[in-house]
Amino acid sequence: MHKARDFSRDPFKRMVILGESTVEGGPWLRSESERYADVLVSLIDDCQAVPMEYFNKGIGANAISPRSPGYANSRKPSALERYRQDVIALNPDLFILCYGLNDMRAGMPVDEFADDMATIIREVKAACSPMTVLTTVYHMTGWKSYPPYDKGGIELTIAYNASIRDLAAEYDCVLADVWAAEGGADWLISPDGVHANRVGNLVIAHRIFEAIAQHASGLTVDTLEYDLGTEWVRDTTRQRADVGDPYRETW
Repeated sequence: MHKARDFSRDPFKRMVILGESTVEGGPWLRSESERYADVLVSLIDDCQAVPMEYFNKGIGANAISPRSPGYANSRKPSALERYRQDVIALNPDLFILCYGLNDMRAGMPVDEFADDMATIIREVKAACSPMTVLTTVYHMTGWKSYPPYDKGGIELTIAYNASIRDLAAEYDCVLADVWAAEGGADWLISPDGVHANRVGNLVIAHRIFEAIAQHASGLTVDTLEYDLGTEWVRDTTRQRADVGDPYRETW
């Protein structure tokens, strides 16, 4: 079995998430607390002795860069125009980058999208070295709606997700495959055809949390400290030592 790489041995202090309307949230949800980013923060904070700072930098109808075909109709500035102020200036130790949905829907060539994503990843990592998580493009159903965002489809989504997977490998990022987590279940999508509903947001949040937990032992610091102080662990570790299988931190 492949042994997971540990990107962060310390609890997180500051999380920045950069993305589109799925990050910003909107009237398809009953409250901001239902946004997957907020659910994710709750999961992380529940694991840590001290809650982290959280900055939601989602902008609805946002594009990755000015060369995205949807840029003219987008809310601005694009990710490439704002990442220095919205990410680097905040100096996060956990950075989640969530792009591709709008650019895919507008028909942006995959290589151009990947090039712009790579620029953001490289410069953020060089400036503040956060644990960086990339999410794949979400499942959706309204392919023919909302021109100019009517140029995408399943095949282009798959191509985008392959490029995001390659970027994660090339730039030493954690991949959270939210597309796979949704499993093509149309009932996880709002009737607007684009955004995950409340249940879909829960699915997305837990997939990202899963990816982070697999690569950040710092999430378990408080849990381990508690466990080591319990009678159960004192007894079981004694039993393990007695049979030549002593407990050791292996990370």
